[in-house]
Amino acid sequence: MMKNAILVASALAVALSMLSVARAQETEQCYGVAKAGQNDCKAGGHDCKGQSETDADPDSFVLLPVGTCKKIDGGSLTPQG
Repeated sequence: MMKNAILVASALAVALSMLSVARAQETEQCYGVAKAGQNDCKAGGHDCKGQSETDADPDSFVLLPVGTCKKIDGGSLTPQG
């Protein structure tokens, strides 16, 4: 019984790890489109998530599905500040 539980837990851990990798590969950092306080991270003046103080900060990014950023006016795949 214990052996089965360990096998199930191991399989679940592997599946979750693979899901995380797949999600990371399906998103891209899009700079210059986040609303104030809605950013996922930043390249410069603050540490990270939710700390942007202005809308469309050219150094703050949000994670978007791959291919979406270039469709948004002002969106960039690199920091612009």
